Amino acid sequence: MASSARHIPVMLQEVLQSLAPQAGKTYVDATFGNGGYSEAILEAATCRLIAIDRDPSVQQRAEELKKKYGSRFSFKPGTFSQLSTLIKFPIDGIVFDIGVSSMQLDDGFRGFSFTKEAPLDMRMSMSGLSAKEIVNTYSERSLADLIYNYGEEKKSRQIAAKIMEYRAQKPIEKTTELAEIIYKVMPKRTGQIDPATRTFQALRIAVNDELNELRQGLQAATDILSPGARLVVVDFHSLEDRIVKNFFAEKTEKKVHLSRYKSVEQIVDKDKPFSYASKAIKPTEQECVSNPRARSAKLRYAIKRKETNNE
Repeated sequence: MASSARHIPVMLQEVLQSLAPQAGKTYVDATFGNGGYSEAILEAATCRLIAIDRDPSVQQRAEELKKKYGSRFSFKPGTFSQLSTLIKFPIDGIVFDIGVSSMQLDDGFRGFSFTKEAPLDMRMSMSGLSAKEIVNTYSERSLADLIYNYGEEKKSRQIAAKIMEYRAQKPIEKTTELAEIIYKVMPKRTGQIDPATRTFQALRIAVNDELNELRQGLQAATDILSPGARLVVVDFHSLEDRIVKNFFAEKTEKKVHLSRYKSVEQIVDKDKPFSYASKAIKPTEQECVSNPRARSAKLRYAIKRKETNNE
């Protein structure tokens, strides 16, 4: 469909290889967006798929897939931290695509992008605290800490000070307005990342509580995975990837070699939920050229133990 063509799912082939969908099984696309992963999974095997998203604007796309795939597809509004309450039966595989979607970036009205003039919003669910409220009500120190911790921006204190100076005259209401304030601290330079990138990332993460959502979502997904099922995560920056990497390391059983001369291993930490966790998988150079959003992507996946404590 035309809408699918405009929004290319990142690392699609790697996601399918890692998830390994099979006929008769049930999978979850925990971050539906424009449905790229959902449709590809449904095409790859005669399986059932449940899609979840907090963004009400995806409803039309979900209805398109419902018409195409019938009872094999269903959609549930909600956040991925709510997985274990939204889904009450074991799942054979779950995929997450973390962060802002291409649809949200392309929709100027949503306020995610500093390249399009729009209200300073950034709410994925279109409800709750907005970026405008944060920028105009937080203290200088709170703003500086937020921009530093969530955006890893070294000049966070100077940017926070400039925001305070500007908002003393009038409220900051537009995306481009905030971007221009940042450019007064860090001028644009040809060939370098836009100076507004990290501050906008920080605000988006704060508005949507993305890091806590990710932590809770990974645990909720682990709880509903059936033995042998797979959890696949695609993320786009170091804060997210650190959480995923550490979660998988903490939850995966360790193996120790018993012999230097034979491949004899003993499993320790048998109470861990995962038997295997992959290293980071990166997109191909070809994909990075054809889809620039893929450049910062990393994929990690883990496999649930086939034997569980209650078996």
